[in-house]
Amino acid sequence: NNLVGEIPSSICNLSSLISLYLYGNSLLGTIPKCIGNWSSSLLNNYFHGKIPKSFAQGCTLQSFQINNNQLKGSLPRSLANCKDLKLLDVGNNYLNDTFLDWLGNLSHLQVLILRSNRFYGQVVNSNVVVSFTNLHDLSHNNFSGYLPIKIFENLHVIRKGNEKPEYMRNSMADALANGTRYYQMQGLSFTAKGLELKFEALLTSWMVIDFSDNKFLGEIPKTLGELHSLIVLNLSHNSLTDLSSNKLQGRIPTELSNIGFLEVLNLSQNNLMGPIPQGKQFNTFTNDSYIGNLGLCGLPLSNKCGNDEKTPTKIDGDDDEELDWRFSILMGYGSGLVLGLSLGYIVLTTEKPWWLIRIIERVQQRFAKR
Repeated sequence: NNLVGEIPSSICNLSSLISLYLYGNSLLGTIPKCIGNWSSSLLNNYFHGKIPKSFAQGCTLQSFQINNNQLKGSLPRSLANCKDLKLLDVGNNYLNDTFLDWLGNLSHLQVLILRSNRFYGQVVNSNVVVSFTNLHDLSHNNFSGYLPIKIFENLHVIRKGNEKPEYMRNSMADALANGTRYYQMQGLSFTAKGLELKFEALLTSWMVIDFSDNKFLGEIPKTLGELHSLIVLNLSHNSLTDLSSNKLQGRIPTELSNIGFLEVLNLSQNNLMGPIPQGKQFNTFTNDSYIGNLGLCGLPLSNKCGNDEKTPTKIDGDDDEELDWRFSILMGYGSGLVLGLSLGYIVLTTEKPWWLIRIIERVQQRFAKR
């Protein structure tokens, strides 16, 4: 629509109102204090001021999207009263706060987007974040300290060795055709390798982690190679979908060689050391992937490893069968993933077109033969 002006305070008198969707207008002013009474989507407007703190005990709010406004201040602690909250998107505002430990009280929260604000400090209580099973976007803030590796370690549901959920046992086409659940989300987008991917829906089987453009430092988590349902992983310093220009240190985990469909890897300008893993996709990366890491050795670099630093060889086994090409990490991805996301959205919005499902299956078979 093209609504303008302010939301009248009299809207709080609508006792039977359940949801309020006013996104994509030119509304301005402050947000009504009764906003916590309904599931709300007020994104892409011109609201200013602070978020109301009046989220009462027993709040039934399930979705709260106020991204792309001009809101300031902190995120009210009273949101912790909304025990049924599943989606919280406050991205692209001017919020100034530390990491929200109280979010750990929201056991049903599946989507957390804090991107492009002024959040700061360390993510100390990483157990808070691991309760979010689908989307964690902390990018473009001032979070600091060591990368909260426990977040990756505790994602046991999707790690190797555990029972795979149905969407992993069957093809993507089967999962979509069988009615895999999804969240409807307005205005959700990610920028990866120069492409902006927009979503109106997010499959509950997908996982997205974006901690880019903060001040995190530390080692590369070894468990990255075991996160099978991860479709987007961004740990970069400058919002690029790579691991360059961070303060990553230590050795490159050999587990990363398990990611059989990793097409681009940029580990340049870090403090990495030791031998470069060999085998699978690592054999295709050039010197440019490792520039600025003086402690690295082994191919493709001219710096040979000493006897006490034997270059890790490729990992044996049939790991390729376990690593589903449809959910490769988006540090570097081919057109197949972009195609998969686009087709997935079409399926969700056009009620299972069987011609499209058959195309997806043929694409899957072609990749499986590689």
